[in-house]
Amino acid sequence: MAADGQCSLPASWRPVTLTHVEYPAGDLSGHLLAYLSLSPIFVVVGFLTLIIFKRELHTISFLGGLALNQGVNWLIKHVIQEPRPCGGPHTAVGTKYGMPSSHSQFMWFFSVYSFLFLYLRMHQTNNARFLDLLWRHVLSLGLLTAAFLVSYSRVYLLYHTWSQVFYGGVAGSLMAVAWFIITQEILTPLFPRIAAWPISEFFLIRDTSLIPNVLWFEYTVTRAEARNRQRKLGTKLQ
Repeated sequence: MAADGQCSLPASWRPVTLTHVEYPAGDLSGHLLAYLSLSPIFVVVGFLTLIIFKRELHTISFLGGLALNQGVNWLIKHVIQEPRPCGGPHTAVGTKYGMPSSHSQFMWFFSVYSFLFLYLRMHQTNNARFLDLLWRHVLSLGLLTAAFLVSYSRVYLLYHTWSQVFYGGVAGSLMAVAWFIITQEILTPLFPRIAAWPISEFFLIRDTSLIPNVLWFEYTVTRAEARNRQRKLGTKLQ
């Protein structure tokens, strides 16, 4: 730390733009949409949390698909080199190019892949068929709505044009379908072998691809184990 009167300032300063989103002063809608446009960061944090505590191969694969999707977005942007709207009014942006929108591509990849996972990969094993379908429909609708609102926020806040968020959504959706097929047809058959690797066993990485509904499975197993331990504890106390 410099002493008083002995500050040596650099010639220029650059902001960390990861969470820097600008909105019109006094615009409540813009303020809310600015927070909503941070959704990709919340999604990534959620994935990292799941991976740390669950260590499941399909979750790791999902995050890998999101990373690949962002890499493809970066490549397309630097090939097309279409500028952002209005001459780029925002100074704190990752790149001056806007086609396609990375936020739109990210959110549509996440939403479409989750949609496919919910309806094609996840199957309920109990008899609550109506409730099972209801929560899937509600969750899917929420995911698609979030993707649309994030895309809209990028246009509203003048980070992108409608065409840039549209093609970002198309690219993200196509990438999601392609990655879902790759995961199901190529990666999933390899998961049992990967889970058996010594390094996977050391880090407790697991494969749950053969379990149709992991949430229901974990609930029933945990409940049965808790009851079993409770009975043993009650027997010891008698």
